[in-house]
Order: sequence, then structure tokens, then C-alpha cells
Amino acid sequence: MLSIRDELQGLWDIYVAAYRAGDAAGCASIFTDDAEVHSPYAPPARGRAAIEALHGIWTQQAGPDKTLSVIEAGISGDLAWTLAAYSEGEATGNGTSLSVFKRQAGGGWLIHMCSLNSSDVAE
Repeated sequence: MLSIRDELQGLWDIYVAAYRAGDAAGCASIFTDDAEVHSPYAPPARGRAAIEALHGIWTQQAGPDKTLSVIEAGISGDLAWTLAAYSEGEATGNGTSLSVFKRQAGGGWLIHMCSLNSSDVAE
């Protein structure tokens, strides 16, 4: 049986593959219908359709260098979380993502809340 860290890293790996392929719908598919994405790169995106539209913009600007690695993860009942490091090379830079996942009826996980925090944004 996979640890929660490995299980959620697997979901992030699906996301990164979709991102690198320019597949905005694939990126959005790992989010709940009522998910939210908050980032320093755009206004908040609320709902899977808005998250897909945002990723449509982001993936057009992306290169093949996107990475996302879970640093820490935890679980409590039907909720889980990850703190992950991301990098996109020169295009966007580096930062962390703090995300909350909800267990789905089939037992899998989807992201419900995601906050991106750039280490490259000037303050």
C-alpha cells in the first residue's frame, strides 16, 4: 500500500504530465468541481471550469521544465494535504504549493484548495 505522500505525488505527476503536454482539461481534472486555485500569477480561479481556463493560459506559456515534488503530506479522515515545491524554469520560476485534497466516493483524491506561493515574486 502506498503512503499518502506517494499517493498524492502520483496525482501531482499526472498534473505535471498534462501541464507539460499543454492539456488544460487534464490539469483541471485533478480538481474538485468546486475547487479554488489562489496564486500570485492570476486572480483566484473558482470551480473546475475556471481552473481549466486559467490552465489554458498557463500551459500556452509553459515549457517542458515543469516539476512538482511533494515535500510533506498528511491525512485526516477524508482530507489530505501536500506542501510541494514547484519549478518552471525561467518562465515562472520557483515556489511552493499548499493544497488540500478531498477523498472521492471511489476512494481516489482530488484537489479542493490550492495556494501557489512564488519564491520569485518581488515584495
